[in-house]
Amino acid sequence: MRAHSSALARGITLAAGLTLVLTACSSGGGNGGSGTSTSAGLASCTTQGRADTCNSGTTKSGGTFTYTLEKNIQQWNVQDANGNTFENGEALGIVLPSVFVPQPDLGVALNTDLVTSARQTSTSPQTIVYKINPKASWNDGTPITADDFVYYWRTNDGKDCPPPPASDSTQTKGCVPASTAGYDRIKSVTGSDGGKTVTVVMSKPYSDWKGLFGAGYPLYPAHVAEKLSGAKTGDAAHMTAAQLTKGWQYFLKTPPTKYATAGPYKMQQWVDNDHATFVPDPKWWGKHKPSLQRLIFKVITDATQEPTALQNNEVQAIYPQPEVDLVKQVKDIPNVTYTIGSGLTWEHFDLNLHNPVLGKYKPLRQAMFTAISVKDIVGKTVGQFDPKVKQLGNHNYVPGQTGYQDLVAGTEQGSGDLAKAKKYLTDAKFTGVGKALKTPDGKAVGPFNCRYTTGNQIRQSECQILQSDLANLGIKVTIKPIGAADLGTVLTGHQYDIIVFAWVASPFPTSNAQSTWTTGGGGNYGGYSNKKVDSLIDQAVGETDQSKAASLLNRADKIMTDDAYVLPLYQKPTFLAVQTRFVNVRDNATNVGPPYNTAEWGLKK
Repeated sequence: MRAHSSALARGITLAAGLTLVLTACSSGGGNGGSGTSTSAGLASCTTQGRADTCNSGTTKSGGTFTYTLEKNIQQWNVQDANGNTFENGEALGIVLPSVFVPQPDLGVALNTDLVTSARQTSTSPQTIVYKINPKASWNDGTPITADDFVYYWRTNDGKDCPPPPASDSTQTKGCVPASTAGYDRIKSVTGSDGGKTVTVVMSKPYSDWKGLFGAGYPLYPAHVAEKLSGAKTGDAAHMTAAQLTKGWQYFLKTPPTKYATAGPYKMQQWVDNDHATFVPDPKWWGKHKPSLQRLIFKVITDATQEPTALQNNEVQAIYPQPEVDLVKQVKDIPNVTYTIGSGLTWEHFDLNLHNPVLGKYKPLRQAMFTAISVKDIVGKTVGQFDPKVKQLGNHNYVPGQTGYQDLVAGTEQGSGDLAKAKKYLTDAKFTGVGKALKTPDGKAVGPFNCRYTTGNQIRQSECQILQSDLANLGIKVTIKPIGAADLGTVLTGHQYDIIVFAWVASPFPTSNAQSTWTTGGGGNYGGYSNKKVDSLIDQAVGETDQSKAASLLNRADKIMTDDAYVLPLYQKPTFLAVQTRFVNVRDNATNVGPPYNTAEWGLKK
């Protein structure tokens, strides 16, 4: 899963009063709506009815299209735990290729521009064969080959390029993959047919094999890493740990204006904290040739300024968190279409188990989560925008996904049941309940901080409600905002007691789970560790029967829910507004976002 920093940095306090028309074009089975401020009636998404055909149309040549990024990009390796942000994925997915690409219907599609086929050819051992498109090459003329796959595997398997020691809180040395899921199960990656056939043999089965080598975490050019590290070109299989590290760190620090890329556009310019400019890449071999003259990603970190930018034609599309005032402003802008959807993004409170008190006392964590009223949180924030939003009951699935079960409701976590919360504490011999809480050995509990990204009134309100709810237990909470651009540093450095943000998941739940919940996982920032959970998730990752994998994940989820590490809040709505003169720009409520198909964006013919 990817930390959704645009979801992390969006929105202002919601007010009641807006009613939206339901549409079949919502993502992932969630609530959806669409509209337009023109006299033409509802947006085309309503009539077309399919998530992957919303706003479809034929384009004509020319034009500049500017899309908003809600966070500055501070490092450029989206495979890295610190770079694993939504905005990074949006920007880099334009210029770097993936085997499979998440789609608006929450499934995945084979990227035939990169590979003509990807098939599992054997189950014992599990073997996957990729046929690279003969035309596929980096824009410096170097063919894309098996060597790029080998480099990807070896930098993400957690072994060939070791991460820095835990004592290095900066995480700026070695390879720090956001997830090793799947890559740690690969036995070999070999090339044939001049490197255009890639054969991957697994040491253990891997259920989400379609998530390998892409799905929002694209390939980087191996030959660039080899050259700068002094390795032999085309020989990623024999790069040393130091050479792999040098390549990883180079891609972390270097924008893709300075090395070979492979996409419909190339990044022409990056102005820090302002914008990225993309232009059509004349070396692009793919089936869709960009019709736009320029594509710009504009950094606007204050969501309240996005409607103004849209109205002034400074940008042509915005993708902020929906809230009533913002949507009302967009409705008043002529010739703009908007779509409301819901998908794989979900809001949550996390506890930092590196904190010695939170890590030691499970009854304390259970009491905290029980005292928090999610109904109150929803009612005072997104519920005023969409009354259908309810408490989320699962850590691995959202409503609309096969496998979703509400495993939280039966625990009373999120219920706001103060009496039950206090009983957890008194039964565990805590003292000062409701006044100044102390541990069974007499140490003060707290004060704790609740952290959220600055400028986000929704999350500020969520921390304030938590602050009030926990005060009823005798726990003092201070509210401490952080810069949206600093989210990765705060998470990897464990610089929080309680934090509220959103995950935006890929369509691969077992891989998401391995990264986020297992001991030492790249997204397991709070230090959660349970051997039973590790074992169940490991079994799910290796289970090729998806119904059995879901059962295993839900068994793990029950244990994790009881351990009270993360409290799911709700499935987040999405909001995309686009000028009606542009077509093929549509919501994709997965970890890749609307830019999944930028080659098709353009002026309506």
